[in-house]
Amino acid sequence: MDRFFLGSRHAKETILNKKLHLISLGCTKNLVDSEVMLGKLKDYEVIDDSSLADVIIVNTCGFIQSAKEESVATILEASASRKKGALLVASGCLSQRYKNELKELVPEIDIITGVGDYDKIDLMIDSKKGLLSSKTYLADGAKRLVTGSKIHAYIKVSEGCNQNCSFCAIPTFKGRLQSRSIYSILNEIQDLGVSGYSDFTFIAQDSSSYLKDARSDEGLIRLIDEVEKQGVAKTARILYLYPSSVTLELIDRINKSKIFQNYFDMPIQHISDSMLKIMRRGAGKSKHIELLEAMKKTQGSFVRSTIIVGHPGENEKEFGELLEFLESFVFDRLNIFAFSAEEGTLAFKMKDKVPSKLINKRINIVNKIIRRQQKKIQEEMLHKTYPVVLEGKSQVSEYFYGARDIRWAPEIDGEILINDSDLGETALDSGYYEAMLSEIKSGLMFGKIIKKL
Repeated sequence: MDRFFLGSRHAKETILNKKLHLISLGCTKNLVDSEVMLGKLKDYEVIDDSSLADVIIVNTCGFIQSAKEESVATILEASASRKKGALLVASGCLSQRYKNELKELVPEIDIITGVGDYDKIDLMIDSKKGLLSSKTYLADGAKRLVTGSKIHAYIKVSEGCNQNCSFCAIPTFKGRLQSRSIYSILNEIQDLGVSGYSDFTFIAQDSSSYLKDARSDEGLIRLIDEVEKQGVAKTARILYLYPSSVTLELIDRINKSKIFQNYFDMPIQHISDSMLKIMRRGAGKSKHIELLEAMKKTQGSFVRSTIIVGHPGENEKEFGELLEFLESFVFDRLNIFAFSAEEGTLAFKMKDKVPSKLINKRINIVNKIIRRQQKKIQEEMLHKTYPVVLEGKSQVSEYFYGARDIRWAPEIDGEILINDSDLGETALDSGYYEAMLSEIKSGLMFGKIIKKL
């Protein structure tokens, strides 16, 4: 699970009386919500040390068991380290899903709020009372304090989900699909553009269903058209496409775009027809293969996916079919999740559970395939040049700059450590460059800046 610590590097230069420590757990959608809270609490100085903070906020994740455990542990750590009189706030998915249980488990929490009231965090802190709306907050029109980059920002296009996957609890606490208007999204991009942002990643639970709640089957295509007309974004990519709502027309439109990269993030979860049916994915093997092959054929494509290992009913034959497919179709990036039985889902009550030892064994087998494929992908990149987005100093070490291929999404697809430049001793600013991948060492990629784009 991703963990975003929003600390002093984002603080105001003027030291203020009120100090805030915020930890954002989970996905990038959570990060956007955390940035909304930072925007509402702009009068606070954001600090690294929780023991000095007047307010500590933990924006939790409640997606799977491991995420829930990390959220609870983080809240307990924050409670133990805070100074006398400091407010402890728990927000986000875990709070929405388990409000009563959380309050009983950690009575030290002062304010509990869920996924619907991020824009009211200042009012909650002033009144010391939490809110728990039933409708999920869309970050619609809020002034965010974007963190971690001077050039890249995430754009949330919708919340909730209309899919009925057997293993997923998100619709139970985030509700059905709610799409933002194109107008609202364009306004946010325009505001961010004024502040120097030009690289955007569009996110949602199911991005390819964007505007289907407004009875539009081509909502994402329309959004791409309008973003291009607007002319603020220089580069962009879309995360979280869903197999049953992706069309060949959408793939073709992305391929023809000069702004949106041929970046296709479509979690398949499995490839066996019988497993896809049990998982209630809404599309079969042939549809998955048709879409994936169309994505792979686009120029300079980058295809990312996710699979779940050990879902109830997965037998050796179906797992073998998955392995055979992973050997034949090489993903540029692939995440593996062990099945997690979540309350409120169909899979939670399913029989034919796969033993945890067998799940771990299967994951190890898949990991060997992925490691081998990733090593080959990196080796094929060596000594070639790529347009990259340079974010600034790398978090790996202050002695390196951190850059990524313009197709790649931040945090999840890797980083090229820049340790050389043809531009001389001049400090490198955030921006677009051409870089050559010069070395791979212990899985780390090192590169040289060739020129500024």
